[in-house]
Amino acid sequence: MVTLVVATTVDPASIGPASALLSMPGWHPGPSLQGISSFVNKQVRLLKHDKSIVREDHLDRRWEEATDEVVDEVIFLSRHTAISNRPALTVHPIGVPHLREGDVPPAGGKPGWAAPPNPRIGPWLRLLKTIAESHNLTPEFEEHLRIKFKVKAWELSSSSYSPMKSFGLFITQAQKPIPVTCGGEGVRSTYHIGSNSSWARDSISHNVCGNWQYRRILEEAGRCTSHCLSSFFDIFCVFTVIKLVWEGLGLGGGAAVGDWSRNTGQNKVLLGIGGGHYVPRHMDVVLKDGVWVGHLLSGYSLPMDDPGQMKAQEAMQGVGGTWKQAIKVSFETTKEAFPGGEVLAHLDHKSFKSWQRTAIMGFLADEGIQIGKPADFC
Repeated sequence: MVTLVVATTVDPASIGPASALLSMPGWHPGPSLQGISSFVNKQVRLLKHDKSIVREDHLDRRWEEATDEVVDEVIFLSRHTAISNRPALTVHPIGVPHLREGDVPPAGGKPGWAAPPNPRIGPWLRLLKTIAESHNLTPEFEEHLRIKFKVKAWELSSSSYSPMKSFGLFITQAQKPIPVTCGGEGVRSTYHIGSNSSWARDSISHNVCGNWQYRRILEEAGRCTSHCLSSFFDIFCVFTVIKLVWEGLGLGGGAAVGDWSRNTGQNKVLLGIGGGHYVPRHMDVVLKDGVWVGHLLSGYSLPMDDPGQMKAQEAMQGVGGTWKQAIKVSFETTKEAFPGGEVLAHLDHKSFKSWQRTAIMGFLADEGIQIGKPADFC
């Protein structure tokens, strides 16, 4: 099985890291996929096309049909900007399980659907932190590039075949507010890098670029983009993407990071329910060694109708909204992604009003979904 890494030349945050990655040893040209060039390194296939990321659907299926290679996961290199425009590194699964049929997702996809979350999410998040610490990017990294964890309110094009073949990671970067362009076929998880261009840290940039190999790689990334890698954030993003993909996929000779099939210890998987956009209560648990994590549903992904605002007859039928659908879909796809694992719900109790907490805990009991405490996942 192979991993697809997909980049587009129309996005500097995509082609920059991709070009830097191709400057690492071991790559050689691969077969063309309907005009899309490819490069091969061990079990990894890097695809480089000239369209928006959201315009190339079913890449995993198309690659399988063209090469007879089974695609295990897809990594998209793209960009994203948070509304706050604050620098951040975020990691999350994808899906819009809370949308009703007939709703139009902001970036395509199927309402009420969520992809199975990639088991690499937790391990790669911790790898990001390790990379920062090992290259002296802290405490600035912790202060200004806080690792964040969230569920995305967008989802990609659905497919007609087994979603277990449709998973991946999405590395995204942004420097200033721009229209969000993210999507594609076969993505199960997303890595977000967000920032504004003012976060310059010369001492850290010097530390990263002092290594001749990475300096050469960063120069190649800058040559292939329309902007200069002058800020700390620019340099940090490219450097981190290189290290994350290179080490995470085992291209440097070590074992790949986050392989669930090789897990011989902890088999409990965290399903996060509640919290703000960056779900800090769940993050506190996920950053601990050995924790596996599935979908994370922040509060806005759990639409609940306030019974106090409902008519008496409606109130008798329980709390309305699509929150039950969101929880059920997220639980089922998380179970699918972690065969043999025990999926436990982890609630951010303080983020809910009492009636919300009561309704959610009652629904979890009805569905046979156990609730776990932080210690259960470590």
